[in-house]
Amino acid sequence: MSHTPQAVVSHMMQHDLFSQWLGIEVLDVKEGYSKIRMIIREEMINGFGIVHGGIAFSLSDSAFAFACNNRNVLSVALDTSINFTKPVHVGDILTAEAKELHNGKSTGLYHITVLNQHDHIVALFKGTCFRTNKKLVDK
Repeated sequence: MSHTPQAVVSHMMQHDLFSQWLGIEVLDVKEGYSKIRMIIREEMINGFGIVHGGIAFSLSDSAFAFACNNRNVLSVALDTSINFTKPVHVGDILTAEAKELHNGKSTGLYHITVLNQHDHIVALFKGTCFRTNKKLVDK
């Protein structure tokens, strides 16, 4: 049985307690693509009074996971990197858009852009995934 990208990501979100804790909302999903959003909360602030970098990284990582797994081929992160371009503050609404640059048999390459509510780029994330020979959703 074939699973649509939306069905695979829905299955992932049901089991992804961390993405749920972040408050991630899935906006759009297509093969090799995802767009998600979250609102920054007070407990996400670091000791400098700005949002901890791990939050933008985690949002990007979830967008990456949804994009590289939505063909129902279990894929895991092999290498990731992030550049932080602007600070993020409480109340900001972040949107992460993951675009596939390469879809290989054993690896995939993705670029994720994180924008705030003013359409300013706050982070740029690049991820390479390793594709297993397993299905993410069996039924």
